Amino acid sequence: MPTTQMMHYDAGLNAYAKVLARNASDAEDLVQETYVRAIRAMGRTQEAINMKSWLFTILRNVWRNQLRQRRNGFQFIENGVDETDTYTAVEPSKSPYALYEEKMEREELQRAILSLSVPLREIILMREYQELSYQEIATILNCPVGTVMSRLARARSKLRISLASMHEQRASYRPELTH
Repeated sequence: MPTTQMMHYDAGLNAYAKVLARNASDAEDLVQETYVRAIRAMGRTQEAINMKSWLFTILRNVWRNQLRQRRNGFQFIENGVDETDTYTAVEPSKSPYALYEEKMEREELQRAILSLSVPLREIILMREYQELSYQEIATILNCPVGTVMSRLARARSKLRISLASMHEQRASYRPELTH
């Protein structure tokens, strides 16, 4: 069973696992295996570890190991960044069309992120969604901070291009509203 301190990072680990695995079931397995390995290693680790970076590193290593083992033809199913329907409070002043537009933008962002290569997708998720520092990301990925910064810049650039293209396509299909 994960410790209370580990559970603090559960949502972030689950989101990261979903991006890596692209499948909710495999993501759950990744997170559970991460907790198992972390608990086994608890007695062998240094007292002053950065728990968040340590758990994300374990998760990434578990995922890489599983990829190596499954290379014989198994393909992850692409279901999106987050398969669960999230319910948010609706502002009463927003029209149904505005709500639809917001939903479309979220879906476009998810598609754009999923279209990135795994190294770029990882960087975006860790920095923008998990709000890890450049140093924490460098530690998790075992690379220099400069590499993290250049990958992040490349990922953001590709996202801008992809989102601009998606936005143009959506705008060209937008029906004219008549009253």
